[in-house]
Amino acid sequence: MLRDDALSGKTYIVTGGATGLGKSMTKYFLELGANVTICSRKEENLEATANELEEVTGKRPFYVVCDVRKYDQIENVIAETAKKFGKIDGLLNNAAGNFISPTERLSHKAFDTIVDIVLQGTYYFTLAIGKHWIANGDNGVMLNIVTTYASTGSGYVVPSAVSKAGVLALTRSLAVEWAKYGIRSNAIAPGPFPTKGAWDRLFPENLRKQFDEAGKVPIGRVGEHQELANLAAYLMSDFSAYVNGEVVTIDGGEWLKGAGEFNHLDTIPSPVWDDIAATIKSNTKKK
Repeated sequence: MLRDDALSGKTYIVTGGATGLGKSMTKYFLELGANVTICSRKEENLEATANELEEVTGKRPFYVVCDVRKYDQIENVIAETAKKFGKIDGLLNNAAGNFISPTERLSHKAFDTIVDIVLQGTYYFTLAIGKHWIANGDNGVMLNIVTTYASTGSGYVVPSAVSKAGVLALTRSLAVEWAKYGIRSNAIAPGPFPTKGAWDRLFPENLRKQFDEAGKVPIGRVGEHQELANLAAYLMSDFSAYVNGEVVTIDGGEWLKGAGEFNHLDTIPSPVWDDIAATIKSNTKKK
């Protein structure tokens, strides 16, 4: 979408950059000339992604192992990135976790797992990079990946809905408070952009066709990763310098058709939830 080298000289940090949508957005940032640090909990995933992206883009992302729930590890990512590239221009808060379940089936620890990654991880990284930019007198841009149901809520993904709503409030709040420091803050609310790992972990194979997300999208298909990467690159670039405090929905009209991305799961009978829970548990252990 953007001209060649549109992000040349820029340095971005992408959380959850080793897999899925984070990996796709990182790829496009690299293609447009940016330096990118990706971080995730598993070094083997980071190394594999760095190797793959170097091969396809000719530019290797820098990587640092980081659990976004650990503030000292976040500070280390920022320090290592600044050491390698100098000035840091942007942060993409993409790391997330989710599972579908009736809320009454959840333990408090299951709830904590999602909230800690999605909400706490985002505000930890946001606070750390904000302090870094303000202390150094640097301008910066933050982009947070939320969801369409961050505004509407959605049944069966309550921990995620609560967390993403908090991230959206953080985005809008800091857009006002930190603008005086030259720091912009925006968000993207994607609809269904399936990734094999994430979506396969949610549903047993025999239910995936029945609950195909494409059927809920007015334009009749799910999103392509490049479409999200196009939008992310624009919002991270200087071309969007007057965009601040905005959440951009990219979902083919899905939320307008039926707000609450997972509300249709009311149709799942109770015994099937046991199969879904078993699938999620099995696939989680494999990670």
